[in-house]
Amino acid sequence: MNKHLIYDLPTRLFHWLFAGLFVAAFLIAKTADDESTLFSYHMLAGLLLGFIVLLRLIWGVVGTKYTRFASFRLHPRELVTYFTTILSGEKRKWTGHNPASSWAAILMFGLALGLALTGYLMASGQKEAYEDVHELLANGFLVVVILHIAGVILHAMRHRDSILVTMLDGAKSGIPVPEPVKPRPMAGLVFLALVAFFGLYLKSGFDSGRGTLPLLGTTLQLGENEGDEDKHGEKGEKHEREHDDD
Repeated sequence: MNKHLIYDLPTRLFHWLFAGLFVAAFLIAKTADDESTLFSYHMLAGLLLGFIVLLRLIWGVVGTKYTRFASFRLHPRELVTYFTTILSGEKRKWTGHNPASSWAAILMFGLALGLALTGYLMASGQKEAYEDVHELLANGFLVVVILHIAGVILHAMRHRDSILVTMLDGAKSGIPVPEPVKPRPMAGLVFLALVAFFGLYLKSGFDSGRGTLPLLGTTLQLGENEGDEDKHGEKGEKHEREHDDD
């Protein structure tokens, strides 16, 4: 059975980087104390996640046909029809994003940008104002991710259409001959170069000792300032010595 290229290289690279950064940020947030240096990398991963989503938004306008948002199936009627075919067992394949994955992608993009923005605002000194919103967005993101993974598995079982494999090689079989899609390897390399550049920029600007990062004209406080901790420790020791002398 002939396979046709549906998703170009930049789209597939984004998909796996998006998944990897989310997992990294989530695991660090759940396992590291928010005052530890390690927790700072949760915030760095979140900023990088927001950056690649911005790149994906641009590609969603100028990219190849099935990566453009114009090809997403976002009409509520199509979503209802999609779930009807799941329940009835009717087998069907979509050339690009199916209605459920279209909605999941839009929701995850929006939540990722919201998390990056609220994380930035929290690190810029407005933690109390945005902490609850950030946590709400994080929980919403997790719910959407879990539903998306469950949907991918169910879709593969019902329609014999593995989205996971498609996001590896970019190709689908058993569909009408689609409009030819170019793999865009150079665009993929540019995407990786931009992500690497921004990642190195964050790494070079991050002061792990102070837990600070200059970004967009603001010095973000990503972690506990070890210098302040030492200063507080010295004051405490001095106070204890004075108390002992008394």
